Amino acid sequence: MSISNHARTLLATAILTGLSPLAAAADWAGGITPKISYTGEGASLLDGGKDKGSAYSGQLFLGADADFDKLFGWSGASMHLGISSRHGQNLAAKNIGNSTSVQEIYGGQGERLANLTLEQKFLDGRIDIEGGRTVANIHFLGSDLCAYFQDNSACGNPTFVFRTSNFTWWPVSSWGAHAKFWFTPTVYLHVGAYEDNNAQQADGEHGLNWHKDHLGYIMPYAIGYKTTADTARLPAMYEIGGWKDNTTYADPLKDAHGQPALLSGEKYATLQGRSGVYFRFEQQVTRPDPGSTRGLILFGSAFKGTSGQLIEDHYFSFGLVQKGTFDSRPDDNIAFVVTQQHYSGNALKNLRIARALAGGTGTPPSSMTMMELSYGIQVTRNFRLAPNLHYIIHPDQFAEPARLRNLDNALVAGLRIDWVLL
Repeated sequence: MSISNHARTLLATAILTGLSPLAAAADWAGGITPKISYTGEGASLLDGGKDKGSAYSGQLFLGADADFDKLFGWSGASMHLGISSRHGQNLAAKNIGNSTSVQEIYGGQGERLANLTLEQKFLDGRIDIEGGRTVANIHFLGSDLCAYFQDNSACGNPTFVFRTSNFTWWPVSSWGAHAKFWFTPTVYLHVGAYEDNNAQQADGEHGLNWHKDHLGYIMPYAIGYKTTADTARLPAMYEIGGWKDNTTYADPLKDAHGQPALLSGEKYATLQGRSGVYFRFEQQVTRPDPGSTRGLILFGSAFKGTSGQLIEDHYFSFGLVQKGTFDSRPDDNIAFVVTQQHYSGNALKNLRIARALAGGTGTPPSSMTMMELSYGIQVTRNFRLAPNLHYIIHPDQFAEPARLRNLDNALVAGLRIDWVLL
């Protein structure tokens, strides 16, 4: 197949300027932008936990954005495609013994259609509506700062929302939609609704079976204030919100007759309906050069359940990211985050009963604190290495409730790689 002189010029320009020929071809195609990236996360348990060992997990992402205005003259419309291929092992399950991973890229293994949505903007972008096969956690409670961390307690999203609801997560897609309304250039209202179909989480699922029975819907909402590096000297995001989940779930302690299920031998009671609220923020506090985004960013969040029988009572996180560490390393970064997950009385009572039935005594600690310190090395424009160190105080017992004694505090060394091909 021959190509036009214009296409040859674009490809040659791409090569001379260091851009991908595929990206140039996409521009020539008129509105289709392909995306290819790979993220890998290795982790090794150095001390504590259950058994020393190492694990590696990774994701190959293939996707594309189609600008329908350029392609068909459909103003404000676009389509988004995302395919995930995940592989590897989970150090938390294999060696640490707790239920919160230090490899946020793990989960939803195999090849899946993770996102296929149509987006439509109105009034010069002040109203933005998107829907299709998608997940809640790429639209709500996400942050660009998560690219600097590997710990799953804070990233890709604060873990509290997954422990206390059926919040849908990448790459396990289902039907969903969200809409954002910008009252001013900085103030917005964000609402959404997502089908819960957790059968799609099973190994071997591929995201193309769209007819399985669903359990209900989760409806997140938020109102927020946000500025960017283009609109403010010190960009910020402040958001309050919550979620209403009408799906079913298992009681963390009791059977249908109100007795501890582990003592009665009956199944845990099936309940319906949970909700929660949160506050989160990101605030850049230094920016020595207005021409760049270098500087110190502080961030944090607080979550609280408001209804239902929950495993966790509340959750807190706080952290910082220093973009640009030295004059000679303007694209490197230092990042630190600490989170605390505090468990409910019912969840702890269930763990105490499980331990007693196995022949042990006592109750596991009422909370788990996880910390991560990371240094990101921007090796090239498209390739980044981030060695990191984790410390887990009182690893939780939910993965192995019948353990006879508490897990020791865990020290973990990790390495994250990010390679953006397109």
